[in-house]
Amino acid sequence: MIFGLFRKRNHNQIIVVRQYELLTSAARQPVFYTDYDVPDTVMGRFELLSVVMILFFRRTRSSATSGQELAQEIVDAFFEDIDYSIRELGIGDNSVPKRMKKLAGMFYGRLESYATAMDGDDRDALATALRRNIYPKADQGAPSMVTLADWMMQAEAHLAAVTEAELATGSAVLPLPAGRGQEQ
Repeated sequence: MIFGLFRKRNHNQIIVVRQYELLTSAARQPVFYTDYDVPDTVMGRFELLSVVMILFFRRTRSSATSGQELAQEIVDAFFEDIDYSIRELGIGDNSVPKRMKKLAGMFYGRLESYATAMDGDDRDALATALRRNIYPKADQGAPSMVTLADWMMQAEAHLAAVTEAELATGSAVLPLPAGRGQEQ
């Protein structure tokens, strides 16, 4: 019986890797950093990866059990990737767990604030939350983040149309963001 669990997880690993690659590829679109006012920094990339993971997590909350399990495995892969990246940046082994705990708290805090705004279909509240998180030290000088909030709302609508089969095979994709002057 216990060996069946390992086999299922192994099979899921291929799907998790495929889906995680699709999600991280979406977050790496240059247009987010050139036209959507996300800073091209370590923390800017963390913020955008968090946005993409949150969108996927929200889509799978209404999925069958397997979709929810997949979402958790993808979030786990996200944190493993962050852990690896922190170590690659040369952060000492002793301080990695503390940093990971802080980043996990940041992620789940963002999940809550973005979900509240998105559940209320409140683009302005979402843009405000994005601005506060992406530009924590900038008061009035930070970009409005309305464009990113609009894309998130569109991406959520797009993901709502993703079939359970696409989720089960790790082939759910996010819509590509439009650049300045292009239709979204």
